[in-house]
Amino acid sequence: MALPHPADSSSALVQRLRRAGCVFAEDEAALITATARTPDELDRMVRHRSAGLPLQHVLGWARFCGLRLRVDPGVFVPRPRSEFLARQATALAPPTGVAVDLCCGTGALGAALTHHHPGLRLHATDIDPASLACARHNLPRAHLHQGDLFHALPDHLAHTVDILLANVPYVPSGHIALLPPEAREHEQHRALDGGPDGLDLVRRVSDQAPHWLAPGGHLLVEVGADQVPAARDAFTRAGLTCRVRHSPEQEATVIIGTL
Repeated sequence: MALPHPADSSSALVQRLRRAGCVFAEDEAALITATARTPDELDRMVRHRSAGLPLQHVLGWARFCGLRLRVDPGVFVPRPRSEFLARQATALAPPTGVAVDLCCGTGALGAALTHHHPGLRLHATDIDPASLACARHNLPRAHLHQGDLFHALPDHLAHTVDILLANVPYVPSGHIALLPPEAREHEQHRALDGGPDGLDLVRRVSDQAPHWLAPGGHLLVEVGADQVPAARDAFTRAGLTCRVRHSPEQEATVIIGTL
């Protein structure tokens, strides 16, 4: 239940956040106020946000495709633009079958996909134990596996996966320093760094995907618009038929490879 805060306290809260550089101070103040259970917790949350902690880590949750998902400290925060990837996967997914959320983080993509297709058998993987612990709360019915990309998956899934989601890191190493401090300082480096051109993991995933996809199965990854030619080439060399989808509104680009 939201705490009853007088109007002048609310205004003071907005001013504290604004002084800390929060562009959407009014919206953030409303979310923090609605989430805090005590005045002490409210003050702690504001202090953490003012110090630069991502809002979702302060709140302990994030909205993604209409779902409220748990976000633990240090775990990669699901980005709004990745909702476009989730929607593309939802449109392609069969009502039943096998889906994999590779590098799942909070499990946001898998949660969105199975919300619309509850008949799918979902497997989710991540190399980070903290991410898997967080995903366990958001994906209570999924099979979770810890490990590096496909090494985490059980062998019996080979050639059975209908939808393979892989929202792997795709920021070029040299661009990490240009990211907002919220990401640079509070999310794991390996959740951001995609190598020299940003596509190291995209190439690894596309190269190995045919071993795991069922005939007609789809691999979907998110990349930067300027990375499309190289990503498309990686998919084609792996033997996948490639399509590109782009959302100008969300500034999101998705590569879809079909076996």
